[in-house]
Amino acid sequence: MSTEKFSPVDRPAPSGRRRKAALFLATGAGAGYSPVASGTVGTLWGVLLVWGLQQTLDSLVAHAVIAAVLTLFAIPICHDAEAVFKRKDDGRIVADEYMTFPICMLGLPATPVVLMVAFLTNRFFDIVKLPPARQLQRIPGGVGIVIDDVAAAVYSLAVNWAVFLVLTRWYPAAG
Repeated sequence: MSTEKFSPVDRPAPSGRRRKAALFLATGAGAGYSPVASGTVGTLWGVLLVWGLQQTLDSLVAHAVIAAVLTLFAIPICHDAEAVFKRKDDGRIVADEYMTFPICMLGLPATPVVLMVAFLTNRFFDIVKLPPARQLQRIPGGVGIVIDDVAAAVYSLAVNWAVFLVLTRWYPAAG
């Protein structure tokens, strides 16, 4: 089987409630059906997710655990949706974008400026796919769909921290 992006996927698709749940979550409640930039639109759910999490979580450890759980949860959701759409990493699947977004905010405050920077850097690294992200997305199934977004989120996290440290040094109100 070819593992190129958007190549056909030939495996049984889930049915019933599992199919409905997978499609609802994988498409970000329909955000993945956006006619333009579905991944970018889907990532907006990640911004809201981080903002909500940081209203309730006050520790880096809790944030990291939630980010890891969401990432692991995204794998079977994306795997099932890919089987339904019958295409490798179909553009309608955006759970990989929004469920890995919390990684790029680890330890950072969810202020409007920081969230905006994180959103922009995360989208940049997900689109550009610096090594090893491009190679990782070739892994079949849900792991391949999610792992390149994890790499993009880690690159984004590094840049976000650098920007945050510079901004808070020169503009303390930004943090």
